[in-house]
Amino acid sequence: MSSQRHVVPFVLVTIFIDSIGFGLIMPVLPRLLMQVGGIALDDTIALGAWMGLAMSVASFFAAPVLGNLSDAYGRRPILLVSVAGLALDYLLLAFSNSIPLIFAGRVISGLFGGSFGAAQASIADVTPPEKRARNFGLVGAAFGTGFTIGPAIGGLLSAYGPQAPLLAAALLAGLNFLYGLTFFPDTLKPENRRPFELSRANPLGAWRSMRRLPGMFRAALVLLAWQIASLVYPMTWSFWGIAQLGWSDRMIGFSLAMVGIVIALSQTFITGPVVRRFGERDAATIGLAGATCGFIGYALTSTTWVAFAMFGFIAFQSLVQPSLMAILSRRGTADTQGEVQGISSMAMGIGSIIAPMVLTWPMSWFTGPKAVVHFPGAPFVVAATFALLALALLRQLPRVAR
Repeated sequence: MSSQRHVVPFVLVTIFIDSIGFGLIMPVLPRLLMQVGGIALDDTIALGAWMGLAMSVASFFAAPVLGNLSDAYGRRPILLVSVAGLALDYLLLAFSNSIPLIFAGRVISGLFGGSFGAAQASIADVTPPEKRARNFGLVGAAFGTGFTIGPAIGGLLSAYGPQAPLLAAALLAGLNFLYGLTFFPDTLKPENRRPFELSRANPLGAWRSMRRLPGMFRAALVLLAWQIASLVYPMTWSFWGIAQLGWSDRMIGFSLAMVGIVIALSQTFITGPVVRRFGERDAATIGLAGATCGFIGYALTSTTWVAFAMFGFIAFQSLVQPSLMAILSRRGTADTQGEVQGISSMAMGIGSIIAPMVLTWPMSWFTGPKAVVHFPGAPFVVAATFALLALALLRQLPRVAR
C-alpha cells in the first residue's frame, strides 16, 4: 500500500518530463523542415499537415492495443515501452538529414505515444471517482509545467542549431525511462486484470466496447469534437507565429512557455474548485465557451501584445480535458479503466486524423501565393466551429453522479 501512495507523484513526474521533451522540439520543427527540405513556409505547413496525419493514424491503431495490453499485463510495462519509444523518436529526428527520416520519426512518436493514456489509467486505478477530475487536472498541470520549461529551453538551444533541442529531448526521455524502471509501481491489481483479446485491441473493437458502456458513445463524440478544436495550438501555433506575427524561434519558444504557465496555474488552482462547485459537465461547458472566445480572438489578432493578452482564455480551456476524461472514466468499471483510456485515445486519435485536414491545410492555402486573402488565422475559425459543436453535444449528455 505504501508504494500505491506514490503513484500520483510518479505519474506527475513522468508526464512532466515527457512534456518537457515534447515542448523542446516545437519551436524548431518548422524551420527544421524548411532547412532539411529546402521549401517555403506554405509548403512546410502542408508538409506538417501530412506528418501530423501520419502520426495520428499510427496513434489511432496503437492506442487501443496499448490500452488493452495495460488491462491484461499492467500499466508499468506499457508506460516504460512508450517512454523508450519517445527517446528513440527524438534521436531519429536529431540525426535526420531528409524528410522521409523525419516522417519516420513522427510515425514512431504516434506508435509509442501511449504513455499519457497508461499514466491516466494508473490515476484511475488508485483514485476514487469523485476525485478523478482533480487528479486528471494535476496531470494536465504537470504537462503544462513541463510545457512551460520545454519550449523556453528549446528556443534558447535553437541558437546551437535545430538538432540541439532534439538531443536534449532524447536525453530527458532516456532519464525518464530509467526513473520509471526504478520507481514506478504497477497499479492494476491482479484480480482486476483480464485476458488480452485481439478483437477488442483494435479501433473497431474499441468502438464495439464503447457501444457496450452506457453513455460512452455520446461522451466520446464530445471528446472527438474538442480534440479537433484543441489541436489548433500544437499543430499551427509555431506556423501561425511565423506567418501572422513574424516571430523568431526564440519568440515562439517564449510564447509556448507562457501558454504552459497559464495551463499549469489554471489546472492546479482552478480546475479542482470549479469541478467541485459545478460538476464535470458544467465545468466543461464553461471551458468550452471560454476556449471558443479565445479561438475567435486569435483568428483576428495581428499584434503580439494582443496575442499575449488573450492567454487568459486558455485558462478557461484548461477545464475541458480533465472534466471530459472524468466523465468518460465514470462510465467504466474497475476492470475496464485501461479500455476506457483506449476508447478516449481512439476518439482523440480520430480527431487527430481529422485535424490536419481541417486545420493545417486551410492554413497552408491561406498563406500561399494562390490565396485571395492572406489569412493565417483560418484554422482558429475552424477550431471555434468544432468547439461550439462539442459544447452543443455536451449539453445533451445526461448529468453523471457527483
